[in-house]
Amino acid sequence: MVIKDNRKADRAKQFIPFDALKGFKEALRAKEKIKSEKKELTEEEINEISKTLKNVNKRDIVKVIFYKNQEYIELEGMVSNIDFTLKTIKIIKEIILFDDILVIKIQNKYEI
Repeated sequence: MVIKDNRKADRAKQFIPFDALKGFKEALRAKEKIKSEKKELTEEEINEISKTLKNVNKRDIVKVIFYKNQEYIELEGMVSNIDFTLKTIKIIKEIILFDDILVIKIQNKYEI
């Protein structure tokens, strides 16, 4: 009985996908990204972002769209730090400059 199970396991191994070119798919995806210019925000949009940033606290869950490496990235996560002197917000491990933010929304306020 044990011998049969081993044969089945060996047979199943031949159907496991094999990636001969490790990292090739990721490199292709990186090439596929559409590079874009940084959008110039209106005064109203800047004020809306500033107003939201003033209401953000550590441990709040936020959703932000920001500009990095010639593309816009959407990130949702917990705020681990916000620095009004350096004008940065840290969400999870990503440090984002206030000037690179296109949209920010508080998803969930942290309550003590």
